[in-house]
This record gives sequence, C-alpha cells and structure tokens, in this order.
Amino acid sequence: VPLAELSLMNKLIHTSLVESQQHVEILQRDPSSPLFSIKTFEELPLKKELLQGVYMMGFNRPSKIQEQALPLMLAYPPQNLIAQSQSGTGKTAAFVLAMLSRASANEKYPQCLCLAPTYELALQIGQVVRTIGKFCTDIKVNYAVRGNRVLKGTVLEEQIIIGTPGTTLDWCFKQRILDLTKISLFVLDEADIMIDTQGLSCQSIRIHRALPKSCQVLLFSATYKEPVRAFAERIIPDPIVIKLREEELTLSNIRQYFMVCQSSEEQYRALCNLYGSFTIGQVMIFCQTRRLADWLSGKMSWDGHQVAILTAELTVVQRASVIQRFREGKEKVLIATNVCARGIDVQQVTTVVNFGLPVDQDGEPDFETYLHRIGRAGRFGHRGIAFSVVERETVELVHKIEEYFQTTIKQLDPYDMDELEKLAA
Repeated sequence: VPLAELSLMNKLIHTSLVESQQHVEILQRDPSSPLFSIKTFEELPLKKELLQGVYMMGFNRPSKIQEQALPLMLAYPPQNLIAQSQSGTGKTAAFVLAMLSRASANEKYPQCLCLAPTYELALQIGQVVRTIGKFCTDIKVNYAVRGNRVLKGTVLEEQIIIGTPGTTLDWCFKQRILDLTKISLFVLDEADIMIDTQGLSCQSIRIHRALPKSCQVLLFSATYKEPVRAFAERIIPDPIVIKLREEELTLSNIRQYFMVCQSSEEQYRALCNLYGSFTIGQVMIFCQTRRLADWLSGKMSWDGHQVAILTAELTVVQRASVIQRFREGKEKVLIATNVCARGIDVQQVTTVVNFGLPVDQDGEPDFETYLHRIGRAGRFGHRGIAFSVVERETVELVHKIEEYFQTTIKQLDPYDMDELEKLAA
C-alpha cells in the first residue's frame, strides 16, 4: 500500500491523541538558546476562538510533540522547524493552530500555504482547519487541488491555501493567481511521502525557492531517516528539529504461541476454541491471501461473529471506513491480508492470530511481515499476545522464525481447553 494511503488511513482513524511513552528529542543549532514547553493550551498565545476550536477537537491537553513544538511554531520572531512523530500524535492540529494564528483576517490574500502529497490528505488537513477554526469566521481556506478549477485572473481572498505540489505550481507560475512573495508561513506535511513519490519533492523545492526569505517554514514527517534529513536540508537552513525516538517493533512485550493442525478446517476449529477461551475484546487475524481471508470471513460470519475484512482490493476510503468501525468496536474481529500488517494503529488490539504464517515467493518465512503482524498487538508499549495456527507441514517455518528473532514460540494443543483458559487468565 502506498505510504500516502497508510498516512490517510491513520489520519482518519485517530480521532483522539495517541498516548506514547517515546522520548522527545530536540536538536537545535544553538544549544544555549532557551527552549520552552507547555503543559496546557492556555499557556500559548492563542485567541480564545482558537482555544474553543482546540476543545472542539477533543484535545484537553497537548501531546508530547505539541508541548515542545507549539511554543516554537508560535514564537516571535518566527522559527523554522522540523517535527517528526507517528500518526495520531497531534502534528496536524499543531501546524493548523500555527496557520490560524499567523493568518490575519484583515488581509484578504493568501498568507499561509500548506502542501500535502495527495488530494485526500489535503482535504483531511482542511477538515482539521475547519474544526479548529470554526470560531475564526473571518479566516477562509481554499484548495489548490485537482478538480478545483480557478480561472486565470481570479483574485484569491482566502488567507490559507492547502494544496498538492503540482496544482499549487500551476496556480503560482502558470495561472499566476497565487503570489508566493506574500506567504509568511509555509507548511510541508508528510515529507517522507513527498520524497517517496516521484516528482513531488522537486515541485515542493521549486515552490519553496519562490518564497520570501522571511517566510517561516514548518516541515512534518512520520520518519526522520537520512532521505528526509537530506531533503529537509535543501528546504530549511538550520532548523530546530523535534523528534520522537522511533518506536522499534519488538518481540519483548508480546507472548508468542503456535498450534499445529492437519487442515484448514482443523485450523478453523482451533481458532474457534481460541476465540471461545479468551475474553478477547478485539482481535486481528492475518491471512496470506485474499481468497483465504474471504473464506475465513464467511465461516466466522456464518457462526455469528462480528467480522470485518480488509484487503488491497478496497479503496483507501473503504479501508479507512473498515478500520474506523473496528476501532469503534462495531466489529470484534478484523481479518486482513498483509495490507494491514504495518502502519495501522488500533490501540485496543492486544491479540493477533496468524491463520498461517507469512511466506515469501520461495516459501521461506517472511520475517519482516511476521514482525509487523504481531507488532499490531504490542503498540505504544502495550503487552500483547500472538498465536500462529499452522498446518503440520509448515511447523519448520515456526522454528526458523524462532531462530531468526532469537525468541521462543511455545506450542499449544488447540484442543486443551484447560491450557487455553489458564493462558487467558
């Protein structure tokens, strides 16, 4: 799944802030320069209309990244900033607050420009602007995205423009309706996706070069690996960097077990025994193929379980809807192919089942996919449990996974209900 689709899905499913234990690091050019952090939104120089909007979003207090980033974003003189953290930690709300604070309602021309890699992500950012800016009635937004046809010679009166790089370039240099020399705040969202998508980084750099030297630049990224760092250096000279230490997927907080069965029908019975023994709130079940996922979904639905299915054939909006329903508890079981093995965070999942192990084209264990699958049960430091229900001829794959990760995967008898109930306790 493209990174942009994963990012959009995470934006859509995170309606509240993710509580992360990750440490916030701050890198700056001048270590002696004082840094300020805040514990409440009231400590910020925000208009009361914006505070009302923040509470409308359901934010009672700032997230870790917001505590450090917001004072820098709103400081005078303005400071350039790179902020890195995972989805759901409040990055979008932070830079939206900065845009709404910097925009002057009395000036009827674009003053803040935000670039996102896709049409859908641009609209999602716009939704956050509308919610937080609900009481700032004189601040308007326009979208430089495909399908929004603006005639040459149009005079833009909106203070905030949200767009994709290609259409924004057209507005600036082809139609000449967006004057970049008047932009005082430039936000570049999802920098790692910009780099991953051909052409977007070059377009973004071209737009940035036309901005005035005094323009404040805020760059946001889910990662801060070398390609992002190099890209950031081309966009922003001497920025302050705020980053969460990357959360490494680990097996240390996830108990692992496997069950051996003779056939897919026996695998299904083992799964039912497992599901019946555990008072499982919500569980994710991974299958190697769409055909197997469809078969399993049909069997479980027939037996009265509330089941959702997530495969690559769904559109991004459909996938987001499925995950949202699952996150809200409307379905207790989410059956997925590897489309959902990485990047999607649903915090209340503590149990993962592999209905067959992930393998590569040579029939060898796909170690990375296995790690990401069971990692869904151990997000944000939570303890989790992972079961693999395998056929007898694939037991050797379990031992290869144990050897590769230097871990122990304990065998369970799928019909030993006493053992399963002890485990559940």
